[in-house]
Amino acid sequence: MRATSILTKPLQLAAWLFLFATTAHAQVQLRGTVSDKETNEKLAFASVAVTGTTLGTTTNADGEFILNVPKLPVLLLVSELGHLKDTVRVRSAAEPLRLTLAPASVALPEVKVGSYPFQLVDRAYRHLRSTHKRKYFGKAFYRQITRIANQPTELQEVIWNVKSNPSRIEGTAIAQGRFAALPSLTSFANFSLYTRSFGLFDANMDTTKSLALLSPTVVQNYLLELKGVLAGPDSTKGGIAEIDFQTRPELTKYRAEGTVWIDVDTYRVVRYRMSSPNFTATTANPNQKFRNPKLEIEMNFQNTDAIAAAAPLEYLKVSLNATLVGPNNPATPIEVSSFTFFYDTNTTPTTISYARVSVDDRDLTAIKALTYDPSFWASNPVVQRTPVEDEVIASFEKKGAFGTMVKKAAPKPDVRIRNGRIE
Repeated sequence: MRATSILTKPLQLAAWLFLFATTAHAQVQLRGTVSDKETNEKLAFASVAVTGTTLGTTTNADGEFILNVPKLPVLLLVSELGHLKDTVRVRSAAEPLRLTLAPASVALPEVKVGSYPFQLVDRAYRHLRSTHKRKYFGKAFYRQITRIANQPTELQEVIWNVKSNPSRIEGTAIAQGRFAALPSLTSFANFSLYTRSFGLFDANMDTTKSLALLSPTVVQNYLLELKGVLAGPDSTKGGIAEIDFQTRPELTKYRAEGTVWIDVDTYRVVRYRMSSPNFTATTANPNQKFRNPKLEIEMNFQNTDAIAAAAPLEYLKVSLNATLVGPNNPATPIEVSSFTFFYDTNTTPTTISYARVSVDDRDLTAIKALTYDPSFWASNPVVQRTPVEDEVIASFEKKGAFGTMVKKAAPKPDVRIRNGRIE
């Protein structure tokens, strides 16, 4: 088995998971769910934050959350794109919280000319360009799961110290990590490359030649459609514009499609979702190839009333789906996905040495350089997860896989039969 090393074009690049943020001295644990007020549908990846602090978390795929706070009462700000924000004062942790959000109304603005979405995207680009020097410091929890033929074969969990700006990660320093794997057709050596290198704006790039959505070339490279504007709780403000995008048909070497949400008052990007159906990815194994690889990326930025001009990252999702083909194995579906949750984010500089991402980085090498600490992973609320992920992690823990690769089975001794007896 050889590790798969991802190689991509330098196109500003270089799961669903349940994540929580807290402080080291938290004493009260809040549990609950966030749902749509009208439909009762559970809201995945809704933000639950303590107002006036860096304490916060997101709900998991089932709308559930856990948040540790120093004491009660606390005032929680609950938000999710497409719903109205709400604040809830919590005085007791005796019962699970059942939080609900009202859906935001969607309307098309009076200005319906075709240039309006292009104007918004252009101003969002200019906003990123003007705010990219703002720095944020904090931590991030990264979980990566590989599935081959729908079976989990590889898992990585990492805590990074992170330096970022309002459009991307600038550098990381690994603090904790663990890895587990089962014998399989392939493994991924540097999948975190996508998380650590992808961004909406790069000050070092020649933006006049960029194929990125947020660039001066948006008109010549993209088709845009304004789907509507999500009304906010303040009727004096414009709301959040939802804009679908796709590359123009004449761009044959690169294709991208997705949706971007932009605050029409501040021009701040609130969320960005993109997929590349003809993504270029190769493996380091000459006997294997990816067929029809598709890359999907979603970025969400913290959205609190305390932050207007710019906002740090809240979470970043990356997934790669493809068919793995080789001379000795049938075409096999493969999926590798990661979810990164950013927490304890603030603007206070640190003395930590943050490393920029490199195509030469190897995730497993970085994890193996650390001493595995089982107690950290057993008791840290940052790494809580959904029941689906529990099954994956439990299967690895049962095999004693964390901290090292799963050991190969011991070779069987030679068996000889002499005079009817096994020796």
